[in-house]
Amino acid sequence: MIVIGIDPGLARVGYGVIEVKGHNAEPVCYGCIESTKDQPAAERLLHIYTELTALIAKYEPAHIAVEKLFFSKNITSAMGVSEARGVILLLAGQQKIPVTEYTPNQVKQAITGSGRADKQQMQEMIRRLLRLEAVPKPDDAADALSIALCHIHVLR
Repeated sequence: MIVIGIDPGLARVGYGVIEVKGHNAEPVCYGCIESTKDQPAAERLLHIYTELTALIAKYEPAHIAVEKLFFSKNITSAMGVSEARGVILLLAGQQKIPVTEYTPNQVKQAITGSGRADKQQMQEMIRRLLRLEAVPKPDDAADALSIALCHIHVLR
């Protein structure tokens, strides 16, 4: 079974693909889909859609896990992230892939056992749990792997 974790954003969408083999979760690939502020919003969203479509076609995931975001201060940032999330949810719906959303605290709890874990604790646990030589970079990719791994823990 393959799970894709997604850390949504407009400038950078982190993704992490994990395959479950028996009791082991093995990272397949991870990275980011990036765009720049000088690109029109429609072009940025189309780029996200196109890149995620290719990722889904290549790995054929059984599940997609997405971070559920809560913004209290920067409404401009929240709007862009919401638009990117809409593209992600639309694509999953088109492909008939179930989507589960997790709050940052749920992901932290699943990975470290504490909903208050900091970014360094999360990254180190991901490195250990997935038996990686180094912490995944950039942070958005590490976050996406965390989201995918959270979903795998919930499924178990």
